[in-house]
Amino acid sequence: MKIISVTVPCYNSQAYMRKCVDSLLAGGDDVEIIIVNDGSKDDTLKIANEYKEKFPNIVKVVDKENGGHGSGVNAGVKEATGLYFKVVDSDDWVNSEEFKKLIAQIKEHIAAGTEPDLYITNFIYDHVLDNTQYVSSYEKKLPIGEICGWDKMKPFRYSHMLLMHALLYKHKVLVESDTVLPEHTFYVDDIYSYKPLPYAKTICYLNLNLYHYFIGRADQSVNMSNFVKRYDQQLRVMRCMIDSYKWEEIKRMPKGLRKYMWHALQAIMATTMLFVCAEKSEDRVKGYKELWAHIKERDKPLYRKLKHFSYSTPALMLPWKLRGRILVFAYKVLCKKVKLG
Repeated sequence: MKIISVTVPCYNSQAYMRKCVDSLLAGGDDVEIIIVNDGSKDDTLKIANEYKEKFPNIVKVVDKENGGHGSGVNAGVKEATGLYFKVVDSDDWVNSEEFKKLIAQIKEHIAAGTEPDLYITNFIYDHVLDNTQYVSSYEKKLPIGEICGWDKMKPFRYSHMLLMHALLYKHKVLVESDTVLPEHTFYVDDIYSYKPLPYAKTICYLNLNLYHYFIGRADQSVNMSNFVKRYDQQLRVMRCMIDSYKWEEIKRMPKGLRKYMWHALQAIMATTMLFVCAEKSEDRVKGYKELWAHIKERDKPLYRKLKHFSYSTPALMLPWKLRGRILVFAYKVLCKKVKLG
């Protein structure tokens, strides 16, 4: 059995996918690399098949019609045979030495019969234009190297989140939580980093700078111009998160997890408001109102909680255009801090 299945969703990735795959090959036969060609129009599939031919016991190739990033992740989950599952985007990569350390630690836990449902590691924003980095660490939130429950996790604040880049779920956690991401939608990593969490009963944080997140391409989803025009997709993601758990379910979760789930909802709601309010149009106003109406109809206690959050956050209660300006300014400050653009 493979220890880790790594899915690499690819769309027109010929220019950079080799760096990603080569970094993962450091895992050797303990790793299964699933390259998902999501309807690419360049040589992505050709390159993927070259790796498959050269490393037949490690590399699998899934060739499918274009369905977006979430569709690529879904295909990987279906194909995976490893105990654990990770997503590495085709323009990102892992530190090979840290990857080996992760595998060695997992093997120790397997031998002891104590392997957790979720590993959390650090990730690095690599800004290639000015050769700078920002490390996102969780050492102040969880004990290092200890297998524990959610009760050991300290509260998160502001924009600090558990992101897809940091997570290594047991494959069965994704299956049991029925985590199926929407197709043709950006920002589905918010769902991936939220919906499966209650199914992970034990967690382990390893202080490894494992994942390198590439920053610098003009077409990246985190770019200001891109998320402004993709507001409808963020609305879709927020709705999926709302539909995952009702407030009564969240209240029954372990304390640390309960607090984090509420933190995630607040943070992604604020992000959604940023996406929508960055500009003003009839469609944006309509989509915004429809989201709140959906929340109210589905879960009134959660609706009241989120409304109270909005009322208690002055920037979210300003007139539309002023609200948008302040939220965009806040996002630019965050970008400067973590080198998102």
